[in-house]
Amino acid sequence: MSQAPKILLLEDDEMLAQTLRQLLTQEGFAVTVVYDGEEALEAAYERVYDMYVFDVNVPVLDGADALGLLRDANDSTPAFFLTALGDIASVSRGFKSGCDDYIKKPFDMDELLIRIKAILRRKNPVIAYGDITFDLLTNRVSQGGVEVDLGLVEKAVFALLLRNVGLMVEKDAFFEHMNKPSDAGLRVLISKLKKIFALEITNSKGIGYRLEKL
Repeated sequence: MSQAPKILLLEDDEMLAQTLRQLLTQEGFAVTVVYDGEEALEAAYERVYDMYVFDVNVPVLDGADALGLLRDANDSTPAFFLTALGDIASVSRGFKSGCDDYIKKPFDMDELLIRIKAILRRKNPVIAYGDITFDLLTNRVSQGGVEVDLGLVEKAVFALLLRNVGLMVEKDAFFEHMNKPSDAGLRVLISKLKKIFALEITNSKGIGYRLEKL
């Protein structure tokens, strides 16, 4: 089972929010719904998302201002705006705040999905390492064109190594993805990955692990 890409949805129209949640969930996304900009900021600070889908005209703090604050905090998560405002000034403000795309209300649900998936593909490319490929959007790992069956924690650990080839990844970074973090448990995970893929992974005792460059 692959890990569902996580979307933070900011929409103050409860009926539309639940419709979008259902649509996106059916497409394989894990959706968190919030109803005002302050809630969106709190949710974004508490966990990492693969994408933000923000309405602009929402209570307390509007979507553009919320995204601007996230960008000021060096949050580069892909962002998509839903807005009833289609004038040039509003569109310009949206892009200046850091959005990747927007769609004007009322919108076609199929078009929304196409646009969201296109952004995620651009922002979450397939990592290649020798004959191994890791699709970060679908969370699927293949070797020699054949999908390899890995657990969610194993995939998370492997993704960290692949994103940091040639660099030491500290063990605390791995621990964030483990249900019961421990040095022994991490050694078991790393050993399994080394065996499955015939990888050269270096251990720096007490510090972390490094996937060596090919």
